[in-house]
Amino acid sequence: MNVTQLFEQAIAKRQHLLDANTDAVRLFDGSGDGLADTFLECFASRWVLSTRDKHISNDVRAFFLNCGKTVYWKQLDQHQKTDPSHLAGPEQNQQFIARESGINYEISFQSGYSQGIFLDQRDNRKRVRDRVSSGDRVLNTFAYTGAFSVSAAMGGATTSTLDLSQPYLDWAKQNLTHNEIDPTEHYFCKGDTFHWLSRFVKQGRKFDGIILDPPTFSRDDKGKVFRVEKDYHRLTDLAAQCVNPGGWILASTNCRKMSDLDFLAEAARRLPRHHKATALPMPEEYTGERYLKTLWFDL
Repeated sequence: MNVTQLFEQAIAKRQHLLDANTDAVRLFDGSGDGLADTFLECFASRWVLSTRDKHISNDVRAFFLNCGKTVYWKQLDQHQKTDPSHLAGPEQNQQFIARESGINYEISFQSGYSQGIFLDQRDNRKRVRDRVSSGDRVLNTFAYTGAFSVSAAMGGATTSTLDLSQPYLDWAKQNLTHNEIDPTEHYFCKGDTFHWLSRFVKQGRKFDGIILDPPTFSRDDKGKVFRVEKDYHRLTDLAAQCVNPGGWILASTNCRKMSDLDFLAEAARRLPRHHKATALPMPEEYTGERYLKTLWFDL
């Protein structure tokens, strides 16, 4: 089977996921589709091709030049993260809206390595929306552009969105606005998650749900290092102290160094003994590496 046939087969396999409510999904997933280190994501009929290779082969380039879509190419490099570059079709130089489970999200191909939403969290966002009720209070930490906040708000919750970056917090407000939700009825916190969680503990501030999806490695302004594989329990310990009885923590990581059992042991290390932990799978189109690990803790 040649490259064109592999691409067409993978894309056809995901067509049932695309409808009026969802036009943002992964269309092929590397080794899971026989396409090692090659990935394709769709954002409202615009495509982002991601590869670990520094060059695109002639047959791959030919397929995308003739596909009739706007296509951007992103080289997967953790050390040199840049905007995707234009590959084919009309250029997309402005932000635009993509939909997921009936929710609008602002997408940009000119705002760095990520385009505004992590598609592998689709099912988790839907679970958050389905779980919350009107009047619930949800804290979204390491929030990026606030996609989880929008999902919780669409379910009726009052959200607090926490991130180090003011531009991302502003983006989160825009995402609320794109769904006819007034950002002034929600809360936004700029700063370090550990700082804010510790502050909430001292204040006795409680939430009905907390979302934890940190980077695998980070360093705070005092130089203290956080590594998911040995420090995640610090997050869940603080978060548990901020959760109302009967509340929940959604804990997630894409740390490839950890197995599912390793993540469970680390994340639950300091949680109360009476907690219930439920492991959640990745969306169905992720047929390759099962890198994303998700635990729902009911406290």
